[in-house]
Amino acid sequence: MAKRSLKASTIGITQAKQAFERKGWTQEYLAAQVGLETRHSVWKFFRGKPIDRAYFIDICFQLDLDWQDIADFPPTSVPSTPTPECNTPSQIDAWVQLMRSQLQDHIQVQAGILQSSFDVTQPLLLDHLYTHVKILPHLTHQRWLEVSDLQGSQPKAGDRVRLTQLNQPAIPGMEAVMMHSKLAILGKPGAGKTTFLQYLALQCNAGHFKPDCIPVFISLRQFTKQARTTGNFSFLNYLSTKWKTFGISPEQIEPLLQHGKVLLLLDGLDEVPKADTPELLQQIQLFADEYYQNQIIITSRIAAQQYHFRGFTYVELADFDAHQIETFAKKWFTATNKNYQPVGLAKAAQFLEQLHHPENQPIRELVVTPILLSLVCSVFQERATFPSKRAKLYQAGLDILLVRWDKARGIQRDQTYRNLQLPDKIKLLSQIAATMFAQGNYFFEKSEVLPIISDYLQNLPNGSQDLETLWLTSEGVLKAIELQHGLLVERARDIYSFSHLTFQEYLTARKIVATQSTEALQQLATHITDPQWKEVFLLTVSLLPTADLLLQLIKEEIDQLVKDDLQMKTFIDTIDQKVNQLKLDCHSAALRAFYWTLFQDRDLNLAVSLDAKLAQELPGDLALDLTLARAFDLTEMLIKKPTVKQILNLEFALDFERTFQLDKAFQQSLQQIKAQLPDPAQGKEGLQAWWQVNGEAWLQQFRASIIEYRAIGQDWQFSQDQWQRLQQYYQANQFLVDCLNSEGQVSAEVRAEIENNVLIVDEGSCDSSLPSRAWRVNL
Repeated sequence: MAKRSLKASTIGITQAKQAFERKGWTQEYLAAQVGLETRHSVWKFFRGKPIDRAYFIDICFQLDLDWQDIADFPPTSVPSTPTPECNTPSQIDAWVQLMRSQLQDHIQVQAGILQSSFDVTQPLLLDHLYTHVKILPHLTHQRWLEVSDLQGSQPKAGDRVRLTQLNQPAIPGMEAVMMHSKLAILGKPGAGKTTFLQYLALQCNAGHFKPDCIPVFISLRQFTKQARTTGNFSFLNYLSTKWKTFGISPEQIEPLLQHGKVLLLLDGLDEVPKADTPELLQQIQLFADEYYQNQIIITSRIAAQQYHFRGFTYVELADFDAHQIETFAKKWFTATNKNYQPVGLAKAAQFLEQLHHPENQPIRELVVTPILLSLVCSVFQERATFPSKRAKLYQAGLDILLVRWDKARGIQRDQTYRNLQLPDKIKLLSQIAATMFAQGNYFFEKSEVLPIISDYLQNLPNGSQDLETLWLTSEGVLKAIELQHGLLVERARDIYSFSHLTFQEYLTARKIVATQSTEALQQLATHITDPQWKEVFLLTVSLLPTADLLLQLIKEEIDQLVKDDLQMKTFIDTIDQKVNQLKLDCHSAALRAFYWTLFQDRDLNLAVSLDAKLAQELPGDLALDLTLARAFDLTEMLIKKPTVKQILNLEFALDFERTFQLDKAFQQSLQQIKAQLPDPAQGKEGLQAWWQVNGEAWLQQFRASIIEYRAIGQDWQFSQDQWQRLQQYYQANQFLVDCLNSEGQVSAEVRAEIENNVLIVDEGSCDSSLPSRAWRVNL
């Protein structure tokens, strides 16, 4: 077992002091981050004196240092080297177990702590958070598909487009590992590649996976950094140097490799500097060929896969499904609430419940990768709710993928587009997003996106005007965006999309706001009836300094749907007249919304959003009209299918006098109409026969009465086209109110103007021609 204390080596002290200076902290602050009451242990750490092992590791973690590079390990004694004549399988196995016990503590510490989570100040243990991953056996970007194959197999109209519809089953990660001795696991940034390798190392260390092997977890970024210093990229040399601190000699390592007793886990091939890549690739292939008996697993980002290792199977890490998201959330909230399970599970339940609200579907699309799921969990942690301005959340997600994820781990990638600063990258991505979204393209050919990149680069200061140079540079930029940030993903050969529809929508909204032009807002307003633009509208409203103009343009666009149709405008005016006759303490627009749906689906969402009082007990006039509408509906159903149950339901529905104080004339009219109904004594067959013969005529008398005395129930004989436009008009008004009630900046004057004119058409010229094909709509 490892000693309970550690001290820093001379070189380690220098590296630690440099990291400490970069942080700009005081020793007291660092001590507080580690959980120490005083700075004494921190002072000893920087003096190279022994301190508690746990505090030593945590100090290194806070300084973004690998504690093994900082620690001063004394040589340790191990069993003697096996001689060639005693390298029998049983003797090798005994030697492996001795080495496993010698290295166990080292491996546990090396692989047992997760990579830094941006909003968690204490290290998280992998065992507390790990969620089992799934593997796609075939690489998605190598599929031979057309854009029509991806974009054509989308949900029905009105549903959000799915960008990750892969049509291939995923298998458990452990199953894939056990199937292949040479495996390359590819995945998007933050998909969990490193965590999966750490999990394999721990499972092997604990004897649950390959208990007869020694796990070796190597960060290829750290490996090449050391190899560059020594000039030796040999993995055998690396193992010899690494294990030397444990008293293990190269002669002892060779028999283990020859008998396949090492599980080699190579993490982050994409993180290796381009200058070191050729030598590293050659050394990996040489090691795999010479020591083919050992299992080797390599991870890399998908876009970095250019070299194909001989004998390796390539697979892809799948996005999280609903079950994995639920499991991860429960573990995350438990781990970050000091492992107090009841509190963590309660917070996770709140998180999952809100995540599945319909309005949070764009957020739900983000959390399919661990990195973004961690972000959303941390945002939810403090206030137990998602931010009202979702744009802030999406910007935080972009910030992680564009900057923080690599920066947090000290990765300096090759700058294929080094001349582009962060604002330029966002502008370029916004241009791509907006151009494709306006065309309705969620999947697009490489040949479509390269001209957008080329045009943008050409217009930069000192941008090249040579077309060939621009084209080659554009290809490099596209590959860099995919590799470094994962915001563009190759879904099939030379076919791309954004990693998440949410990001494409957010960047499209940013582009519209950045133009600062009325023309851009007018163009956006024309999409008010397109459900796919809903999130772009909401994001644009929240991003604008003031949303007054956009909301006014939307109102004008909505009115254009019906203002040139005299019949539809008369229908709208009739509702307004009905509302004006009522003497109720309710918002007029809310009352108009109530009567719009009274003889349809009776959806009160718009009415309640305009006046919350309508969510409670309805005022007398509204309650009466609602009861009349229900009786009307029951009669229509009874005519279509007369049953005893429907007849009884109608009888109860027509008992108005018991509940309402009716106008005397209206009461007499209803009594005369109800008197025509058949006597229940006629029996089932008699009643059914009466309704089949007389039902329609009775319904028309009932309709005439409620039109005369309540001004509702008119038969407008709308055509199919008119009906669809009226539905669009109502839904667009409902969405306009949603925009108004979102977190955008709206002046009090414009807010009042719009609220007062919901479901009212501004005066203008009307076309008196009426469509010929009738479509009955009841109001």
